[in-house]
This record gives sequence, C-alpha cells and structure tokens, in this order.
Amino acid sequence: MSPAPTPADVVCGLWERMEARDWDGARATLADGYTCDYPASHERFGSADAFIAMNRAYPEGWAITVDEVVADGSRVVARVRVAHGDVLFHCLSFADVDGDRIARSADFWLDDGGDPAPDWRAPFRTPVPSPEVY
Repeated sequence: MSPAPTPADVVCGLWERMEARDWDGARATLADGYTCDYPASHERFGSADAFIAMNRAYPEGWAITVDEVVADGSRVVARVRVAHGDVLFHCLSFADVDGDRIARSADFWLDDGGDPAPDWRAPFRTPVPSPEVY
C-alpha cells in the first residue's frame, strides 16, 4: 500500500491534472465543499464543479508550469506560470488541504509585466531576466 499523499502532493496533482486537461481527475482533488477566491478580480467560485467548469471553458492553448510549492502542515502555496500564446500569467495559489483533497484556495493572478513599476523605484531596481530565474 502506498503512503497517503502529502498536502503538497495533492496541490501538485491538481495543477498536473489541469495541465493534462484531466477534468475528472482535477475534480477528484477538490473537496465537495471546495471554494476558490480570486481576490484581485473579486470573484468566488463557490463549488468544485463551478471551478472545474470555469477552467474547462477557458480558451484552449495554455500550458501550466509549477515553479515552486511550499507547504506548512495542511497549508500549501504554489507559484505557477501559465503561458497562453504570447501572454504569460503568474499565479500564487494558497490552498488548504483536508486529507487528500483541497478544501479551499485563494488564487492571486496577474499578467506578466501587467503591474507597471512606478518611476520612483527606478534607481533601486534591475529587471528580472526571465520567470525561470526566481
């Protein structure tokens, strides 16, 4: 018998199944009472089925890369990139895992370069060469 998945395994499994367009498998990683908030756009997906349906409806052509996963007990943070054509999105996803399913998450999405840096910071910064660096 294999060991139970860690909370980090569960979260990675969701992103892997979404990348594979395995919608039934992705849904299986979410608790029946799952909710997901997108605070930046003031949206809540109030059920696992709504969250999966929204992702399934997203225009095709995207690819997911999980750059980093950090877990502290049942709380897991994933730093993810989603390339869609010439556009790159970044997501920080904070998930609460209960057993082998994700109970809730809050995902913070932004377009690559979509938040212009203020001029006053110019003397203190250098550009990040590429998303793979950090």
